Amino acid sequence: MRVVIAEDNALLREGLVLLLTSAGHEVAAVVSTGPEILPALLGHRPDAAVLDVRMPPGFRDEGLRAALTARREIPGLPVLVLSQYVEETYAAELLGDGAAGVGYLLKDRIGRVDEFLDALERVAAGGMALDPEVVAELMNRRRDDPLDSLTPREREVLQLMAEGRDNTTIATLLTVTERSVSKHIGNVFLKLGLSPQNDSGHRRVLAVLAYLNSPSTARP
Repeated sequence: MRVVIAEDNALLREGLVLLLTSAGHEVAAVVSTGPEILPALLGHRPDAAVLDVRMPPGFRDEGLRAALTARREIPGLPVLVLSQYVEETYAAELLGDGAAGVGYLLKDRIGRVDEFLDALERVAAGGMALDPEVVAELMNRRRDDPLDSLTPREREVLQLMAEGRDNTTIATLLTVTERSVSKHIGNVFLKLGLSPQNDSGHRRVLAVLAYLNSPSTARP
């Protein structure tokens, strides 16, 4: 896998390079400021990009903006965004741009090498990977929306779906059968009004977007 890295912290930047190359991936380019990101992505057209949300010179949302622009220029470009803190509005905006091949992780997750690499590979394959802490905060902020109709188990399943887990992994984590997981997912789709006519291949993404884009996730 060819990867472009955008990270202003030199130590973390070098750590990412070492981690990815040790895992057998090729680092096509490494940049340390916001204005460098888009040219690197458009020039190298990598299999995936790993980008910090906040980059120089403004340390606001330069990485996120570059990711959104690059995905418009290169439809489907897999992007894994990193953040120091839980900023659910960024996660919602990234996913709202089109949730195939996107991920949002806290930087602490990088230290859990297997989890980080698994998330990157899922994103590169066109999947989705959300940090469990981001998902948990979003779930806790829910008030008076369609998700209130979900049972505790259905909410657990939806949370794991948001993290990008497949049915087999969800079944293992919850110690239930895959058939039970499929039943719970079907109930989630039904309660959120996601009928089979909504394109079954994307209903998982639509279910996740249903709660990410809920008004109850807005900051107070």
